[in-house]
Amino acid sequence: MKRIFSGVQPTGNLHLGNYLGAIRNWVQLQKDFDCIFCIVDLHALTLPQDPKELRAQTREVTAAYIAAGIDPEHCVIFNQSTVPGHAELAWLLGCLTPLGWLNRMTQFKEKAGKHREEAGLGLYSYPVLMAADILLYKATHVPVGEDQKQHLELARDIAGAFNRRYGVEFFPLPEPQIFGAGTRVMSLRDGTKKMSKSDISDYSRLNMTDDAETIALKIKKAKTDPQPLPATEKEAEARPEADNLLGIYASLAGLDKPAAIARFAGKNFSAFKDELAGVAGDVLGKIGAEMKRLLADPGYIDGVLHRGAARANAIASPILGEIFDIMGLLRP
Repeated sequence: MKRIFSGVQPTGNLHLGNYLGAIRNWVQLQKDFDCIFCIVDLHALTLPQDPKELRAQTREVTAAYIAAGIDPEHCVIFNQSTVPGHAELAWLLGCLTPLGWLNRMTQFKEKAGKHREEAGLGLYSYPVLMAADILLYKATHVPVGEDQKQHLELARDIAGAFNRRYGVEFFPLPEPQIFGAGTRVMSLRDGTKKMSKSDISDYSRLNMTDDAETIALKIKKAKTDPQPLPATEKEAEARPEADNLLGIYASLAGLDKPAAIARFAGKNFSAFKDELAGVAGDVLGKIGAEMKRLLADPGYIDGVLHRGAARANAIASPILGEIFDIMGLLRP
């Protein structure tokens, strides 16, 4: 059986990059895979969180999944902390993971920066919890962005280490699914920086909750250069803001980038931005409106998460029980 596991942190301001790079692809995957989609609230705790905001943002991510087209009756949608097996398996796998492997993780170095000695253990061991998330369900495939590829490689290494240590072929080695165009969306204010929920300027991103009017305003204010739109891919690559906006248009309109470049070659940005705003408003505007409708009924969202947690636990508990047996741990 082919099984997908993936998740998003409930840290607010889900944006176009999250949609094109992850959630939109998940909608397609649910047709061909047994899909488990998580709101990874334990991972969010690697940074300080306001409890009230964390609960609200967990519901917001759930609403985004459903509004984008993920079917909660077909797929498992739940928040990570409601399945204790994630934390349990993270400890068990952590006992098998050499420090040298974790020391190579570039994301810890980037996030801890000069304050490495003050960083929490959770940030350091984040990749082990991510491995536990995946292996707890024996997931065979994991859709990841380039920034998470190293963590998935570690999950494969940990799975292999477990299998070798105990002389079993228990864990599959999960395969990465890295999607093509549209997976890396850049800031509307700086085409050399990735679109980010943490950017201080809301005009740097298109949020999944933005309405069509807000989307049009942000695109109108998006940074460009004074030249007409490029006529070739090579020319576009040398102009980051133009390249980013053309890539966004192509992804939302269902085109490849060369076709989008050909359509607008030599035209001025104002006309192009009008078309881009229309396409983005149609796609994100509808998702945002549905998210607002869903968020107005928190009882429904909590019900989805409750049922999803029960389904996730039903899959995880027998697998965790087998792991305990393999490792020689007694259970009642």
